[in-house]
Amino acid sequence: MEPTGDDRYDRTIARWRAAGERADAAEAVRCLAPDVAVISPLTARFRFHGPAQVGDMLAAAYGVIDGIRFHTAVGSGDTRALFFHGTVDGQQVEEAQLLRLDAAGLIRELTLFGRPLPALTAVMQRLGPPLLRRQGRPGLARLVALATRPLATMTRVGDRRVVPLGDPARGRRAS
Repeated sequence: MEPTGDDRYDRTIARWRAAGERADAAEAVRCLAPDVAVISPLTARFRFHGPAQVGDMLAAAYGVIDGIRFHTAVGSGDTRALFFHGTVDGQQVEEAQLLRLDAAGLIRELTLFGRPLPALTAVMQRLGPPLLRRQGRPGLARLVALATRPLATMTRVGDRRVVPLGDPARGRRAS
């Protein structure tokens, strides 16, 4: 019997969350509509389209982000937002996912948002090269690794050494 109401959506969301927490890209792909599109937090230059491209992206992401644990879910019907914590290179990362589902209850659009910046740049540095290697583009993978390393380093060091100087809890000097 076909599910009614929010059941089909709720089942997909439960399967999606479980797949993410187990880093199971194959199971996550089973939650996707044939025309799925993923909007990345890292670039506005392109989107991932279709289960094959999204599956490659998820497999690479699950290889980079450790210990995914969803902590909040909001929404109803065909529009949901999920939030998780994880780590990348020992840094805490939080991701928000806006999911839009089709009439069959499958994910047709996934928009990703991440924070904080040092973790996001670490994801960018670590995600691009394996994804490009999966696409059979090893030369571009090396170039992306070299190009993203300085940004990841700058944001990590800046977050540790410079950003704390602007902490509002630090005393203000009298002018």
